[in-house]
Amino acid sequence: VVSSIITFLAEAAQLGGGVIIGFAIAEAFLRAGKTFFLSLRSSSQFNSVSVESTRLRLGRWLSLALEFQLAADILKTAVAPTWDEIGQLAAIAVLRTALNFFLQREVEKSVDGRAMGNCGL
Repeated sequence: VVSSIITFLAEAAQLGGGVIIGFAIAEAFLRAGKTFFLSLRSSSQFNSVSVESTRLRLGRWLSLALEFQLAADILKTAVAPTWDEIGQLAAIAVLRTALNFFLQREVEKSVDGRAMGNCGL
């Protein structure tokens, strides 16, 4: 029974991560399209702030989705893992954590840069 519950939770977490990625891509696509078409209509220069905002939102959503995917992997390995599965989980965890770390660092750097730009620095 416990094994079935954990397997269900793992699948739900994996599905949740996939859904978040799907919605994030859709939102980024719509926002990028809006920015693109608004820049065509106006004679002003391309709005890099809107592009950066879209990139940051997508990055945040992808970071959250990575956490869901990692949680799913941990749950899958929680039920009677073999040494092979533990090794695979370790490799996946390292890769996803590193990806999430660099993604989060990029988001924070962009947010800090925007904050400094707003302060006149």
